[in-house]
Amino acid sequence: MIRVLVADDHAIVREGLKQILAKHRDIAVTGEAANGNDVLQMVRTQEWDVLVTDMSMPGRNGLELIKLVKEARPGLPVLVLSMYGEEQFAVRAIRAGASGYLNKESASDQLVIAIRKVASGGVFVSPAVAEAMFHKLRGDAAAPPHEQLSDREFQVLRLIAAGKSSNEIASELVLSPKTVSTHKTHILEKMRMSNQAELIRYAIENNLVDAPKQGG
Repeated sequence: MIRVLVADDHAIVREGLKQILAKHRDIAVTGEAANGNDVLQMVRTQEWDVLVTDMSMPGRNGLELIKLVKEARPGLPVLVLSMYGEEQFAVRAIRAGASGYLNKESASDQLVIAIRKVASGGVFVSPAVAEAMFHKLRGDAAAPPHEQLSDREFQVLRLIAAGKSSNEIASELVLSPKTVSTHKTHILEKMRMSNQAELIRYAIENNLVDAPKQGG
């Protein structure tokens, strides 16, 4: 039996996943978490075979959450189930330690296949992710500008685009305002942009900003 911990801040999403997986005798959702802090507490104190998690939740989230989970439980496969397309986040998620990445719009049978694959020690990626990883490893010049950013710089970029001030970003990421300012400077240099407005426009055009969440 594959014991699955499902993490998503929408109760309706968690319930939907449970209904999908309940149809398969070899898979059981044995835990739920609504935020990143709960995920960390649960993986540190209980045993799971697969963590299926959203990329965007209150508390610890995204790439930081994946890294912390892998530090706490190196052998726990992490399958990211996200509203973001593979081209935005998949390569970073896998580089952070995830064993697979699946868009929420994917068919339910793909989710089952992915869970079984990562639970057995494999990696699940779509053809689009495989191609993106190939280009990343080869160092193609065609890679989008934001792929040049470190994971921390990428976090800062997304928070800038979400309308956060430097002090708010510093508080959320537990950094000093001076460090946030340094990250902003490096982001502008790496992406060859001259001001914050250009960064925000780029992030929106490339779907790097969280969409407003509805209900649940």
